[in-house]
Amino acid sequence: MGYERFESPAAAPVPRWRERLGQYWKLARGDRPIGVLLLLWPTWWALWLAAGGLPPWWTLFVFTAGVWLTRSAGCVINDYADRWLDPHVERTRDRPLATGAVSGREALAVFAVLMGVAFALVLTLDRLTVWLSIAGLFLASTYPYLKRHTYLPQVWLGMAFGWGIPMAFAAVQGTVPALAWLLYCANILWATAYDTWYAMVDREDDLRVGAKSTAILFGDLDLVAQGILYALALLALALVGKQAQLGMPYWTALGISMVLVAWQFWIARRRERGACFRAFLHNNWVGAAVFAGIAVHYAIA
Repeated sequence: MGYERFESPAAAPVPRWRERLGQYWKLARGDRPIGVLLLLWPTWWALWLAAGGLPPWWTLFVFTAGVWLTRSAGCVINDYADRWLDPHVERTRDRPLATGAVSGREALAVFAVLMGVAFALVLTLDRLTVWLSIAGLFLASTYPYLKRHTYLPQVWLGMAFGWGIPMAFAAVQGTVPALAWLLYCANILWATAYDTWYAMVDREDDLRVGAKSTAILFGDLDLVAQGILYALALLALALVGKQAQLGMPYWTALGISMVLVAWQFWIARRRERGACFRAFLHNNWVGAAVFAGIAVHYAIA
């Protein structure tokens, strides 16, 4: 019995529009949702606290979609600012701008589109929220350039990542009370801590090319500094719980968060790159735990 020989057909070429969209998706970190989650949890903390439970559906949609859009835009402008640095860093050398797959002009166009859609959504809310969004645009746009001039870009990241907090209170309550600013400070401390884990991954590369970060600033005292940052963040969250008169679900969640943070230190105790990156990723569960505590409190209140 004879066998016919079959040759597999050549793979069809990918249409250029699909190839470009794939590069833009990668540029905006669409394949890496961790940044969206770290930005989403504090925003939801604020929405639930401001509304005393489930916020209005349209407000929830605007802020949830806005988180994805602004985080994606932030990634684009970050890569545009770091196109001189990323080719020299092991973790970032394959990014579209670093490889030349996307031009600087294309990146700025993608940034403009993402921020334009986000701003259009915000325009459906009240005037105070609109004005606050302009300040948020300034924070998000300037953050990537700070690593050239200061050792504290992680603090600025926390300010940018947490700006949805005062915006959420403004959208729900029409004002930004002291509770919102306390929660905002808690988020700055938390974001500075988790982004320091991230910076510890790149510390050797950053030292070689002259970039700056809290990981470089803290040096051999990095774990001590991290301990202080996390302790202050958890203390601020405890003050939030007290001021908002949150019940046992929240305090249980905060206790779980403390255990999760302790586990991060165990993971990264030897400061290995992979371990520090896993500690960074682990903060998603910290944010989720705090949100669960707030949501459950209002659900059963």
